[in-house]
Amino acid sequence: MFENNYQVYTAREIVQHYSQLRQLQPAEQTILDLLQNQWSSINMLDIGVGGGRTTQHFSSIVQEYTGIDYAQEMITACQKRFPASTQARSFAVGDARNMQQFADKSFNFILFSFNGIDSLSHSDRLQVFQEVSRVSKSGGYFFFSSHSLQGLEREFNWKNQVSCNPLTTYVNLIMFVLLRFFNRSTSPQQIKSSSHEIIQDESHNFRLKQYYVRPQEQIRQLQANFENIKIYSWKSGLEITNPQELRANEDMWLYYLCTIK
Repeated sequence: MFENNYQVYTAREIVQHYSQLRQLQPAEQTILDLLQNQWSSINMLDIGVGGGRTTQHFSSIVQEYTGIDYAQEMITACQKRFPASTQARSFAVGDARNMQQFADKSFNFILFSFNGIDSLSHSDRLQVFQEVSRVSKSGGYFFFSSHSLQGLEREFNWKNQVSCNPLTTYVNLIMFVLLRFFNRSTSPQQIKSSSHEIIQDESHNFRLKQYYVRPQEQIRQLQANFENIKIYSWKSGLEITNPQELRANEDMWLYYLCTIK
């Protein structure tokens, strides 16, 4: 899984794609506004920085900003995009599973956005949570996004692809057939009963294998190292505040904001 996804993210056209992105996700904007009075004193680590989509929004308002990515090609793209690097902003190649270049309690805000953590296996994911906890200051924040298995349930049911618009129905059914083809060993029943699954989804023309997790399972994984776990809708950017709303949510991915223990 790691090697497959790494090959995708280092491809020239993929690096170019991420280098052109600029807009924040709604939930990212929510957190930007929520912590507006704290940014000037924050030492931030941006994991999976990609082509620098989030750099332009965060690096100028925090006290110190570090962006890392496991692909040298992405780091090179960031350095070209932000050539006037200052001592307070830096980029480096780094692996979220082993951030040995950083001392314990180095950062008080860590971002891992755009579902970057979903490119890793289950065991690697848990290792990332431990590393994030290690390099974070107590009381600091960890903010990341992850694919939701609840949202995927809908995609695995062909009846949900039917629309009043014949063209929309046609496109939806084509994507449904491709999704099922690339995940032939995964049944709708398996999706419904699992807490997490590895899915080859439509990202970059079905080239990526990604981790999908139920929100309740994601909370369970985080509880060993984090507290005050809040969940935000990808689409609206609003916090999901009650269990009923969470169970009914069909966003394809969600954002999680945690406090470091």
